[in-house]
Amino acid sequence: MRHGIVILLTIIVPFASARGEDWPTFLGPTQNGVSPEKGLRVPWPKTGLKKVWECELGLGYAAPVVSNGRLFHADRFGDHIRLTAREAATGRFLWKYEYPTQYEDRYGYDPGPRACPMVDGDRVYIHGPDGVLCCVNANNGQEIWRVDTHAKFFVHQNFFGAGSVPVIDGDLLILPVGGSEKGPRPIDFRNVQSNGTAIVAFDKKTGAVKYAAGDELASYASPIIATINGKKLGLYFARGGLLGFDPQTGTTAFHYKWRAKIEESVNASNPVVVGNTVLVTECYGPGAAYIDLSRGKPQEIWTDAAKDRFDKSLMCHWNTPIHVDGFVYGSSGRHTEDADIRCVELKTGEVRWRQRRTKRCSLTLIDGHFLSLSEYGELALIKVNPEKYEEISKYEVPGLEYPCWAAPVVSNGLLYVRGDGKLLALELIPKK
Repeated sequence: MRHGIVILLTIIVPFASARGEDWPTFLGPTQNGVSPEKGLRVPWPKTGLKKVWECELGLGYAAPVVSNGRLFHADRFGDHIRLTAREAATGRFLWKYEYPTQYEDRYGYDPGPRACPMVDGDRVYIHGPDGVLCCVNANNGQEIWRVDTHAKFFVHQNFFGAGSVPVIDGDLLILPVGGSEKGPRPIDFRNVQSNGTAIVAFDKKTGAVKYAAGDELASYASPIIATINGKKLGLYFARGGLLGFDPQTGTTAFHYKWRAKIEESVNASNPVVVGNTVLVTECYGPGAAYIDLSRGKPQEIWTDAAKDRFDKSLMCHWNTPIHVDGFVYGSSGRHTEDADIRCVELKTGEVRWRQRRTKRCSLTLIDGHFLSLSEYGELALIKVNPEKYEEISKYEVPGLEYPCWAAPVVSNGLLYVRGDGKLLALELIPKK
């Protein structure tokens, strides 16, 4: 299946990391939006952060990832989905891989990738909005294998195409697919029925299917693998709720129903795991639910289900909230005008504070602070504080335009932010 096009500028050798950590997948090395790097400059200069490099992008909303000195980003040019590799420190072009696509968005959003690349060793994976899953050699851009999951598993196109990032467990690459029964797409998407392919595991080296399981449809969240009760458990906030499964076999451990009743609703925020408890949140109806998995099956600690919309604890749209010392911080609100950043006490669901009119934001935690990027390109540095909103620095990033829907990425002292048609690398941690 080696039909992708590769343009190679130079022979690639591994790059040594200057300082800090890689950011190889969605929400970073621990998949929770937390960077382990230290040495943040506080406050920022009045002129903002120094721009190190920038590059033009095609269509799409996906964040970049960084591994072994290389930055990978996915976008769309014309009728091709493209994966590009660059030197992470300089932005120098290395190679690009692309495959043809005919994807069109049903709601008029641009037809580029929603899911960021994911790097595992010498391979990088991309999952296009059309459901095409590709494995590419990270050193030279050569295609290793490719699978059209929408054709193979009969997926009715969801509202905004495919948007989940796969996760690796051993030799398995696990991807939400959400295939359905054959036949025409129902007019009302609530009538689509699963064909038992909520989760599909592929051999990460060959693309061979190892299992397909789960009675659910695809959402825009991504699966994670956590340790619950001393055992590995896959967790996926699917279209209809939270699916717990054995990552090696696909066997369903539980299904916790949680979604809005309206047809045009999506679950897009990843589960937040704290010990044996899990928080899920969405913005189209029920809000948040905090559940205990200590006994194997979900036991509700608290939920927003019975609360008035204005009293719900947390209604995250696409951003995943971040847990720090018993509190979760996230951007709550479905629309730009009603979005705020808030702090919620995890054990009770009590809103400790909210900062209104922040627009919809994505957060990344680093060195005791949150990096907040609003969808209009405003970057803020916020101190972690459960007692009050404490903004340290803020500025509007020059050249960064709406929609900035990708979470900030931090790797080796650089901050990568994406807006419409542009990616910028900013100096976040000064070199010593």
